[in-house]
Amino acid sequence: MVNKMNQLVSVITPTYNCGAYIEDTIKSVINQTYTNWEMIIVDDQSTDQTEEIVKRYTDLDQRIRYYKLESNSGAAVARTKAMEMAKGNYMAFLDSDDLWMSTKLERQLNFMEEQHINFSCTSYEQIDEQNQKLGKVLKCIPKTNYNRLLLDCPVGNSTVMYNVDHMGKFKVPNIRKRNDDALWLQMLKKEQYIYGFDEILMQYRIRNNSISSNKLSLIKYHWQLYREIEHLNVFRAGFHIAYWGFLKVFKIK
Repeated sequence: MVNKMNQLVSVITPTYNCGAYIEDTIKSVINQTYTNWEMIIVDDQSTDQTEEIVKRYTDLDQRIRYYKLESNSGAAVARTKAMEMAKGNYMAFLDSDDLWMSTKLERQLNFMEEQHINFSCTSYEQIDEQNQKLGKVLKCIPKTNYNRLLLDCPVGNSTVMYNVDHMGKFKVPNIRKRNDDALWLQMLKKEQYIYGFDEILMQYRIRNNSISSNKLSLIKYHWQLYREIEHLNVFRAGFHIAYWGFLKVFKIK
């Protein structure tokens, strides 16, 4: 094994009204076999019990840091703030309703350092609102470049880790949804590939009332991403939206 205990990993967790799930998310970080981490939770003005729950853990573990935005600004702003606060050699992204396997950081960091990789993701599985497995595994692909990510984004947000020392820090494009895709696209302009580590190290929660569960509402965010942020021409943007719609209608992905 690579001696990597000196590498600080910053866990980036934006949150908004995830009081029903965030405690399990925090516990999945505390239970990591790799212990040199900091968890930065940036709250986008939650109105539920999120702050109360998080502060219980900041009192217990100094590695967990909490910051509340002055106004409700969206996940992109919250994620950017957490990234600005981060002090780590690496950043790992974890949404506030997802869960990590206990070996996630150790296994992925070891993979990256042994293979001299700066940007990676892993395979993951789906769970429901009661933490029950849904029997669906989403396998990562060996290498994802900019054009491949545009096609159907085969990357689970809460599986991503990257080397800050080599790639620097980034600002998340400020769109309400698909801002994770927008961030990876920015990063792929600096690093050629996201490399896939084919182990199931994250559990992605399917929530019935989430914004991302409404596929039709996502079309405008895809258009904004392709046209306003990535500046694709109309035909290419239209192709990518049509391809994404085809995958969703036929439940291919």
